[in-house]
Amino acid sequence: MFDPVIGFTADLITALAGPLGSTALAIVVFTLLVRLLLLPLSVMRARGERARIRLAPEIRELRKRHGRHPERLQRELAALYARERTSPLAGCLPSAAQLPFLMVTYQAFVSSTIAGQANALLTHGLLGVPLGQQFAGTVAGFGLLSGPTLVFAGLFLLLVAMAWVASRQTRSTMSEDVQPAVLRRVLPLLPYGTVLVAAVLPLAAGIYLLVTTAWTTGERAILHRPALAGG
Repeated sequence: MFDPVIGFTADLITALAGPLGSTALAIVVFTLLVRLLLLPLSVMRARGERARIRLAPEIRELRKRHGRHPERLQRELAALYARERTSPLAGCLPSAAQLPFLMVTYQAFVSSTIAGQANALLTHGLLGVPLGQQFAGTVAGFGLLSGPTLVFAGLFLLLVAMAWVASRQTRSTMSEDVQPAVLRRVLPLLPYGTVLVAAVLPLAAGIYLLVTTAWTTGERAILHRPALAGG
């Protein structure tokens, strides 16, 4: 059922790889195109973030007033968000919208056949590592201290760096009075999950994940500048 979408993605990456001269670079360009497509949702998230900070005093007051009555508190919060035409879930939309693209990219580089045809993308690589290869398979096939394994190590280090920046950005926008203590402890750790995800994904999907994470950190620095300054 998803073969047409996966096939279109593979064809698009292949078409981009021709003039670019590299399938890995084509994945980078493909990722940037996806993020441009999702930019309106990111703007929505930034507006929601600014609205959350603006509404923080009212939310704090509602929690003090109705903290012992969770159902009343939820009704009051829902009414507040409706009045301000925003939602506490607005920040989740861009990340959720990316999942189908990441899944399609994953399938494009793990499927041996697409629409009944051999998947030619599996023969392409980056610095000697097939783009359809996973980290565990690379270690098993080439050894822990090998060139192909170092390619993954470089990817992981870059993801850690992006996660560190994203974690600092998250801490800058959190409010002790509005967000529960559990969330304040957990949310800054979530960006590091990209490293674990990349460890089980093919190299192609890991490249997608790195580029989209880098885009997100830059996007937050620009679109969320008032929120970050206020944190």
